[in-house]
Amino acid sequence: MDLRQQVLRTDVAGMPLEWVGYRDAVRLYFLGQVAYSCGSLLYRIHGGINARTRRRSVIEVNSIIATYGESHTLTRMRRGYTPPLSNQTLFQRDGHLCLYCGQHFHDADLSRDHVRPLSQGGPDSWNNVVTACVRCNNYKAGRTPEAAGMQLLAIPFTPTHAEYVYLQGRHVRADQMAFLRAHFPRTSPLRERLNLCQ
Repeated sequence: MDLRQQVLRTDVAGMPLEWVGYRDAVRLYFLGQVAYSCGSLLYRIHGGINARTRRRSVIEVNSIIATYGESHTLTRMRRGYTPPLSNQTLFQRDGHLCLYCGQHFHDADLSRDHVRPLSQGGPDSWNNVVTACVRCNNYKAGRTPEAAGMQLLAIPFTPTHAEYVYLQGRHVRADQMAFLRAHFPRTSPLRERLNLCQ
């Protein structure tokens, strides 16, 4: 049993919300906040022994749990919510691929490149940033790809909330991936990339 494996938490309607660790998942089960669970069994957590019944408590945690309560995610999405941009999720969005030279790199060798440079008024937003290796980013410098004679391999895009939840995941299991992909737009570049990886 790998206690580092994350649990996908959704609202009652099945909208992906976030990843939680086993402690938070057990707490949600204990507090009666889990409406239903699906996916595979991840953990079987044993508690203490009841003094009266002499029975030991056991909580089984599945890979996907739907929880009761208000979902602020849907409200945020209706208001034009944009997921926060971080290098970790950007590199994951672009598959750890430099979108100029096309090679795969480790995080330490990657950087955030602004397609339209900040010095030229380009925004620090999902639709203007791509993953670039340090070498390509240094070569491009404060120029646009066209001015630097470089070609982008893919067009940057803003992930939906479900895509963003996927991008934040570590060691996403097959059942969790299938659940999340059902929430990706049909025209999602991320869906297309994941289809190619299968």
